[in-house]
Amino acid sequence: MQTLKGKHIILGISGGIAAYKSAYLLRLFIKAGAEVQVVITPNGKQFITPATLAALSGKPVVSEFFAANTGEWHSHVDLGLWSDLMVIAPATASTIGKMANGVADNMLITTYLSAKSHVMVAPAMDLDMWAHPSTQRNISTLQQDGVEIIQPGSGELASHLTGKGRMEEPEEILRRVEQYFSVKESLKGKKILVTAGPTYENIDPVRFIGNYSSGKMGFAIAEEAAARGAEVTLVTGPVALQTSSNGIKRINVRSAKQMLEEAEKAFEECDAAILSAAVADYAPKECHDTKIKREKTDGLTLELVKNPDIAFHLGAKKGNRILVGFALETDHEHENAMEKMNRKGFDMIVLNSLQNPLAGFNKDTNQVSILKKNGEEIEFEAKRKTEVAKDILDQIEELEGF
Repeated sequence: MQTLKGKHIILGISGGIAAYKSAYLLRLFIKAGAEVQVVITPNGKQFITPATLAALSGKPVVSEFFAANTGEWHSHVDLGLWSDLMVIAPATASTIGKMANGVADNMLITTYLSAKSHVMVAPAMDLDMWAHPSTQRNISTLQQDGVEIIQPGSGELASHLTGKGRMEEPEEILRRVEQYFSVKESLKGKKILVTAGPTYENIDPVRFIGNYSSGKMGFAIAEEAAARGAEVTLVTGPVALQTSSNGIKRINVRSAKQMLEEAEKAFEECDAAILSAAVADYAPKECHDTKIKREKTDGLTLELVKNPDIAFHLGAKKGNRILVGFALETDHEHENAMEKMNRKGFDMIVLNSLQNPLAGFNKDTNQVSILKKNGEEIEFEAKRKTEVAKDILDQIEELEGF
């Protein structure tokens, strides 16, 4: 069965004895219908020949920045755009260290740094190298960067010692790859509304009330939902971010009232709404038509009025649709989040932490807990927001009725 038919996979091979397994993994990818481009490090060629890999893949193997015979430049940028997935197997301690620290001294690392697709790494090294604090720091860095680590197995190693460090077997790597692509289709046919970013409430033509939200969490959720096949409507406040998926319809708004209007329209046709926007609770009662002059006043008093509650409005008309909210609390976090979920009719709420320096506004990382209507609570470690988005959507897919 060609489970990977039409998929473009970069297979990266670095210099370790486990490179012999890469030929078998390559064969499994090809048999499953994938188109595979092999990129191998100079040391990798000491363990397995490019001729063998080219015969299996049907493509010339890329190793150097320039082709030996023609001098043609191998574009790591084009490779990064071509791939649907990058798998580095085996990944030595050296390659992992270079990936984690951006040491782009060979074609494999430059291709990794250019890859727009998901990246999987299957480490292979001696047990002491695997256990070394520097290796574990580098692995942790890659995980925070969104790289998926296929943990090595235990057994007899090339050093004739026994312990953890063996590259995972090709059949298991294939299973993980197949699972990754099956998840990408898990939301096909679903329509999802995502709100993101801050709202700005005008005081006059040049001043506003707002907050520090960057929109990164909401955009990551929208991109991940689209990657899984969903048709996404993203209603966003003023942010400097861009979307990359064709499956996202972006609607830009400024104020809470505008966001409510667009969210209500989109929600009518949606299966779920994920409300990650940091909507301003209050707006000035009066918005001046011209700039307020400092020279004409000794001080300024603003009278504020409550903004419409977007979550409450959608919750009142949710029917059998899924509604997911967010909470940012500074004290009694879980109790306040649970009360908010029940009050607004959420099926699930994502509690953002302000206790971890890796979490909060304008950061690429976040730490969340997920609370469900059935009482289930799941706590996650700090991760990149792209990985947090995957955790959130995984939990939404498990909700009853979705």
